[in-house]
Amino acid sequence: MAVAVAAARVWGPSRGLGQAALLALRRPGARGLARSHPHRQQQQQFSSLEDKPQFPGASAEFIDKLEFIQPNVISGIPIYRVMDRQGQIINPSEDPHLPQEKVLKFYKSMTLLNTMDRILYESQRQGRISFYMTNYGEEGTHVGSAAALDNTDLVFGQYREAGVLMYRDYPLELFMAQCYGNVSDLGKGRQMPVHYGCKERHFVTISSPLATQIPQAVGAAYAAKRANANRVIICYFGEGAASEGDAHAGFNFAATLECPIIFFCRNNGYAISTPTSEQYRGDGIAARGPGYGLISIRVDGNDVFAVYNATKEARRRAVAENQPFLIEAMTYRIGHHSTSDDSSAYRSVDEVNYWDKQDHPISRLRRYLLGRGWWDVMEAFEQAERKLKPNPNLLFSDVYQEMPAQLRKQQESLARHLQTYGEHYPLDHFEK
Repeated sequence: MAVAVAAARVWGPSRGLGQAALLALRRPGARGLARSHPHRQQQQQFSSLEDKPQFPGASAEFIDKLEFIQPNVISGIPIYRVMDRQGQIINPSEDPHLPQEKVLKFYKSMTLLNTMDRILYESQRQGRISFYMTNYGEEGTHVGSAAALDNTDLVFGQYREAGVLMYRDYPLELFMAQCYGNVSDLGKGRQMPVHYGCKERHFVTISSPLATQIPQAVGAAYAAKRANANRVIICYFGEGAASEGDAHAGFNFAATLECPIIFFCRNNGYAISTPTSEQYRGDGIAARGPGYGLISIRVDGNDVFAVYNATKEARRRAVAENQPFLIEAMTYRIGHHSTSDDSSAYRSVDEVNYWDKQDHPISRLRRYLLGRGWWDVMEAFEQAERKLKPNPNLLFSDVYQEMPAQLRKQQESLARHLQTYGEHYPLDHFEK
């Protein structure tokens, strides 16, 4: 019996003695079988060319030369882009050919986010709110990715994705209410500023602990897969968060469970004050994707069209194939990490100015609009938005040659109401 067990350990079920022989060995009186037929114990011989690795843990070939893989042997993963810094389309076949109305919404969302950042940043500096984080320089990653999603796709953000929620038409009043923590805040003042959330717009509330949203998003994607929901989950994070253990767990679960999820990494150069050169030695975050089994791409995050194209295709395939995708958007954080940070302590003003003046996503899109002759439309749009509304009294004019007593009574009633409660109305937006 011991011989049978030993033989099974040596050969396993597929080599050497067959199953019938092993059964014979187990029968009483069969102990001499192995001794009398020693040739049956010999393993089948293979040539070196036929000897393929059978290890279950990897897909590879044998080599006969000792060689370690160096981290810099493979050239860097290329950065996909559609337009150059001057707003010119590089390869016409990659032009998404978006309608004018949609591109203008891109620009409006990006500039509105930039303006809101300036106002709320100054509000914190004046002591009106406790904390704030700007999105300067990363507007293209927000808007380009948000535009490529369906409105029902679930978003797990980190804390620098306000533009995604803004593109989904989240009202400015609610952005402000959340940062001020007033009675209009949907979170009822429980969260610190910039921790937005909106169930109706499928935007999961932000959590402060770094990278906790990554495994949570994978769980949501697995649920969507099981429900055949024809829905994708997108999870945003920075390259600093990719150093957390939650990122490893999330990537691995997404690949092994084949979840319809897009991991969207904003590689903006800094994890608070730690530059990428001190965060990792490999080729960024996209290079990690193949190791986990993630379909990966690296894009120019300052090119809103490149972000849009990559996210749109990743969404299509994630839903159709139930596969996870990793997008690394290369960009730059122009602002401080937060109002608690002074980035001048660890980077130069010249470095920041370069990205602000030479390669800003808003400037690049503006040049594209100019080249298409769409900027005049944008100017007219902005002028129309700045002009005052008509005087409220015009509600009662231009109908009757002589105003009836009943209509005059309504006009006087409105005047008294505005006299008493005018502070609750934006009267400064109306012509006097």
